[in-house]
Amino acid sequence: MMGNGDLERGTTTKGRNQRYPQSYYASGGTYDVGYSDSQWTSWLVPMIVVANVAMFVVIMLVNNCPKNHNGYRGDCVAKFLGRLSFQPLGENPLFGPSSSTLEKLGALEWEKIVHQNEAWRLITCIWLHAGVIHLLANMLSLVFIGIRLEQQFGFVRVGFIYLLSGIGGSILSALFIQRSISVGASGALFGLLGAMLSELLTNWTIYTNKAAALITLVVIIAINLAVGILPHVDNFAHIGGFLSGFLLGFLLLIRPQFGWLERRNLPADTRLKSKYTFFQYAFLMVSAVLLIVGFTVGLVMLFRGENANKHCSWCHYLSCVPTSRWSCNN
Repeated sequence: MMGNGDLERGTTTKGRNQRYPQSYYASGGTYDVGYSDSQWTSWLVPMIVVANVAMFVVIMLVNNCPKNHNGYRGDCVAKFLGRLSFQPLGENPLFGPSSSTLEKLGALEWEKIVHQNEAWRLITCIWLHAGVIHLLANMLSLVFIGIRLEQQFGFVRVGFIYLLSGIGGSILSALFIQRSISVGASGALFGLLGAMLSELLTNWTIYTNKAAALITLVVIIAINLAVGILPHVDNFAHIGGFLSGFLLGFLLLIRPQFGWLERRNLPADTRLKSKYTFFQYAFLMVSAVLLIVGFTVGLVMLFRGENANKHCSWCHYLSCVPTSRWSCNN
């Protein structure tokens, strides 16, 4: 599953032949006969993983628990690591830095974005993680999802979806959760999941086992979103990232319909299909409009300092559902 979300909210922190490879769907959904296995080489996703790990090392060096910790909530964990040792588990159970260190290095924080003009935090928070557990969960998910996508669609499209989905997740998060900070790549990862779903839908005609592929993907997405209703998990970043990636998939991951690539092998008097179907064009246009409107409205509301909870009294339940075992007050 997709990890622990973006920390999480709460008192702590919260020239290439145009041929097609086999499907990446776990259900075994594959392309119809006539499509081959040409693939791109994946290098961007491994580089993103390396960058995130390197960034986490920097975070822990800056955090320097032995020097900066005041003894509150216990001692530093794994002191043999020196400056890389972790905050007490009572303060950060994910084996990571303090919330003040994350805030200093660019965590998502509504107050600083709106009132101190630090909009760059919408991007920097995507590259920060709250702990080793948080980092491992997200990077394993990225490798599992991202490499297959990059092999099929190339680094430009996948990189664009990853980054823009991360920003979309940050925007929605900042609109709804304004009393704590948030970090993590989960919004960007949910964007890749959303793009996988829209890619399946818009390229429906070229797949076999399409129903099984769809069901599998929907179940995976639903389970990961369900995890987001736990406390200290920023599900708004997940939802914002997923919606952004879902719309971007219709724009960037569209494929020619089955039969179009074989047109050169057909008799000269054969009536040719168009490159794309009517529904593909329709999905593309609607998605482009929704994406532009969504980002525009979101950014305008954010920089006007609005609290989206005032426009949706029940939306807070999308990120945390209170039970007898936990409260969602924070």
